Amino acid sequence: MKQFGYILITLICSWHSLSAQTPLGGTNAPIDSNSKLIEFLSAETYNVKKMDSMDYLILVGHVKIKQGKTLLFGDSLILNSTLNTLEGYGHIHINDADSVHTYADYLKYIGNTKKAYLRKKVKLTDGKGVLTTDSLDYDVSVKIGNFKKGGKLVRNKTVLTSTEGYYYGVTRDVIFRKKVELKDPESYIKTDTLEYNTYSQLANFISPTKIISGSRIIRTNNGNYNTGTRKGYLYERSSIDDSTYTFIADEMAIDDSLGLGEFRGNAFYKSKDSLSFDLMAGNIKTNRKKDILLATELPTLLIKQKKDTLYITADTLYSGRVTDLTRPLTKARDSVGKITDTTLNKYFEAFHHVKIYSDSLQAKCDSLFYALSDSTIRLLSKPIIWSNNNQITGDTIYMFINNKKPEQLLVFENAFAINRIDTTQYFNQLKGNRLNAWFTDGSLTKMRTKGSAENIYFALDDKKDFIGMNHSSAQIIEISFENSEVSRVVFINQLLGRMTPIGQTPKADLKARGFKWLEDQRPKSKYEILSPNN
Repeated sequence: MKQFGYILITLICSWHSLSAQTPLGGTNAPIDSNSKLIEFLSAETYNVKKMDSMDYLILVGHVKIKQGKTLLFGDSLILNSTLNTLEGYGHIHINDADSVHTYADYLKYIGNTKKAYLRKKVKLTDGKGVLTTDSLDYDVSVKIGNFKKGGKLVRNKTVLTSTEGYYYGVTRDVIFRKKVELKDPESYIKTDTLEYNTYSQLANFISPTKIISGSRIIRTNNGNYNTGTRKGYLYERSSIDDSTYTFIADEMAIDDSLGLGEFRGNAFYKSKDSLSFDLMAGNIKTNRKKDILLATELPTLLIKQKKDTLYITADTLYSGRVTDLTRPLTKARDSVGKITDTTLNKYFEAFHHVKIYSDSLQAKCDSLFYALSDSTIRLLSKPIIWSNNNQITGDTIYMFINNKKPEQLLVFENAFAINRIDTTQYFNQLKGNRLNAWFTDGSLTKMRTKGSAENIYFALDDKKDFIGMNHSSAQIIEISFENSEVSRVVFINQLLGRMTPIGQTPKADLKARGFKWLEDQRPKSKYEILSPNN
């Protein structure tokens, strides 16, 4: 027995030569009633030795011993029955009558405390995950193990590595510390501390963590992610950074298996494409596979410009792909046609209590539809638009955008434009079935109305004193503006009108039928429309 002799020489070199060896079977081994004592069950050969008041039992070949419900196996074991300890060599295996198994090339075991010190090619498995390391201290009584010189856990295609770690056999949790990395086919996670459950596959983050999945990078300090279901919950103002957008919110819930997400608490979405728009809300739900955004709780859409930003708020904001619309998109100035630029295959809808604010233009309506494919904002249900001293109303208004700035308005049915003359009580007015308005750098420059066109115009002399009021009608009326003031009025076909001095004009004639100056409803600032009380 060369192997037996080698163990004896290296570990108990002061012992005398061994006595005769006798093969044993497990049924002949005495069993102590005290469960704390290590019990010998079987081995191919054994030797009993007494030295320095210590009793040693040296076992070789398919050794099997137990302590309570704990079974220990190995090629060679030296049992100190006096101290109730043992050392084992070669194919060490510990099992506590459950699914947790530990393996190693070397073992030192303290029977009184049930502490196992495993070294060299250590492996621990609980039926789901396999933990490997070169050094593991394992408490068999409470099923807790720890490593401090590097370890790796493999669960299906998920691989976790760290410098230090703790395994809890009762809960199947592993806490990894220092230089933690988790890799699977879908993602890569890097952090300093991570808790992972081998059964549920749930990873808990309790320190600054970075999760990389394709072009997407998630940063969080507190949260969890299930590598099996691919669902996660993130807290404490986490962020998601993709190639096309950035998301920040107090709380996040993501489902990568379905491409769904929900972002709660000061949620902020920032686009990175050429459209350059932001979205803020108390709650935002997303579907990445269908490119859908649903924002509630004071949602605000920001269409950014170089010198001016357009703010749009409503009770609800929704965004999707134009090509996914179930209803045909009403033709505006251009046909949608085939969309070749994918960044333009997007639309926004706003429902109820819609407000728009920019430095040069403000608006209000009950619902809104904005298609990027034709750069048209459609204001529906009682729309009102203000620009400087001008107000425009109608049943429906189309706002054409060029370089993210209002370029033209198209007002359908009951069009009514009002121009307040400075701070006076007088208003230039233009009515018609349909009205067009043109803007330059956000300022109103021209209006044109057609069909039952009616105009009230207050003429001024060179000193800005009122000359009289002109009340006219024609088939077509055009008005030009300079510095937000009327500079020219042109009547085309079927002109009828009269000029009366201001003092001789009845008060009821100063305003056309249907006149409503709605300045009190006008958004005064971006802070006003962002306030939950407005």
